[in-house]
Amino acid sequence: RNADIIRLGNEESVRKVIKALISTGVAMSIAGSSRPASGAEHLFSHALDMLAEKPALHGEQVGVGTIIMAYLHGLKWERVRETLKRVGAPTTAYELGIEPELIIEALTIAHTIRPERYTILGKDGLTREAAEKAAKITGVI
Repeated sequence: RNADIIRLGNEESVRKVIKALISTGVAMSIAGSSRPASGAEHLFSHALDMLAEKPALHGEQVGVGTIIMAYLHGLKWERVRETLKRVGAPTTAYELGIEPELIIEALTIAHTIRPERYTILGKDGLTREAAEKAAKITGVI
């Protein structure tokens, strides 16, 4: 809803982002953990941090992870991808500067980062085939 405003990078843009960050902080405080703001997309980003020699920015990796996790959830992942494009964020491995093989590997190990958390990745994670399929269908690789 606010992608066009955020893309501008002006004072109103910053205000929108800060408001969202404060709301997220409140949710985490109420929950007593980062769980309300940290799902499978964050686990994917942390897995990339472990695997990539030079990972991208955390938020950029989370954005790409959100595309894939939305697909796995059966949500409108195309809308997520288009919104990220509208704000000028990366939506592919290439734009992250990450090799496609590392995207697949990160998807297969992400569930091990915080095994106590239940996510769409489940306790056993994705198979290599499922990871590759999700990354290809969403255009991440």
